[in-house]
Amino acid sequence: MSRRIKSLQLRLTLELAALFFVASCLAVGGLIYSASLTAGSLADRELGLRAEDLARYVSLDENQKPRLELPPPLKEAYSAAAQQSVFAIRDKEGHLVEASIPEIGAVIARWPQADSEPSYFRLSKFGPLERDYSGVRIRLDSAAGPLSVVVAEASGGAQLIHSILREFVFDIAWYVPPFVALALLLAAFSVRRSLLPLRAASAQASAIGPGSIALRLPETDVPTEALPLVTAVNHALDRLEQGFVIQRRFTANAAHELRTPLTIITARLDTLEGNGQLSALREEVARMNRLIEQLLCVARLDSLQLNVSSSVDLHQLAEEVVGSMAHLALSARRTIALTGADHPVLVTGNAAAIADALRNLIENALAHTPPESEVVVEVGPDGAISVQDNGLGIPVEDRPHIFERFWRGKGVRADGAGLGLAIVMEIVRAHGASITVREHVPRGARFDLRFRTA
Repeated sequence: MSRRIKSLQLRLTLELAALFFVASCLAVGGLIYSASLTAGSLADRELGLRAEDLARYVSLDENQKPRLELPPPLKEAYSAAAQQSVFAIRDKEGHLVEASIPEIGAVIARWPQADSEPSYFRLSKFGPLERDYSGVRIRLDSAAGPLSVVVAEASGGAQLIHSILREFVFDIAWYVPPFVALALLLAAFSVRRSLLPLRAASAQASAIGPGSIALRLPETDVPTEALPLVTAVNHALDRLEQGFVIQRRFTANAAHELRTPLTIITARLDTLEGNGQLSALREEVARMNRLIEQLLCVARLDSLQLNVSSSVDLHQLAEEVVGSMAHLALSARRTIALTGADHPVLVTGNAAAIADALRNLIENALAHTPPESEVVVEVGPDGAISVQDNGLGIPVEDRPHIFERFWRGKGVRADGAGLGLAIVMEIVRAHGASITVREHVPRGARFDLRFRTA
């Protein structure tokens, strides 16, 4: 149901209606079952009491033999219902003491002696009228000693009980549909009223964005079950706002502090003679330039929502990025190669952001691959692009942390700030894409990005 119906109100209403319907059916079924058990129990109890009455009137005659002496009213009742209610009595030796009709005496003569626990049985097409009987067989104590008493009743009474129960079912069944319909209307009204505060909170949440992070969800009239969620969201928004403020302040301060020494160093490069200091200063300038670019990229990703709905040719973009970074690879005594699909591979995304992600992955690969080795960029026909190096690889325990901001593993180069892979992850999340890290055979690491094809 959850895949076809997305409305919580409709789902709750239908589930409540189904619950009412099932509960009604179970209640009616339980009532019928209980009535049936009660009717059967009463019938069995009546047979047991009848057997006890018969045993009570058995005594010894002058020859010390058991005999049945029924009171006249009871004797007349058994005689009048000779084919409806039958009985037979045997003594402890198995001899027949009395039988209401000869047929029942002939039947129990073949049966073993009864136990003290009642044993119930059925006789099909029994007697002159070939009727069905239900009976009980039990051993009872009497003035004449232990007796085996058999009492049976024709099944007409059970049919009457079942007929009454069937009529009861049809009468009750008519009340179930109106009850379920009324319950459905009441459930829909109740659920709708209960969800009104959540609708108000949803409307407030839809207005929260980077430019309005001070807004909070209303907590008044929210159901008790949903209040912890609303409170947790508000606390999360508090932390988010604090993080935005800290991040923006950090980015602004870092950019301001770095631009001043960068301007000074750049100006001095023109006045210095060509010696070892000049190359060192150029490296510092390049490092600061890259750090500022990364900080600006982080700030842009934090404050703006990327438009990732454009069509991007992944092959052409990879060609441009690899071509622009070839000089960097050559200056570092590495090479860079582009392989894979040689035709347009269209994906949905933001070209500038994807280029930034690929550029950061290539810089990371060039930094970790040894000199005189190659970094390979491969474009797949299914919207995937990978960057492979021949370095030492990434330990498995470090892989969950490499995309965290400012995280740097042990043994990495000292001039990195730990922002490159974090920027890649932010761009991947903005595109709804995926990125995986695995070992590159025979050595090194391989980063695989997969975007949605256009």
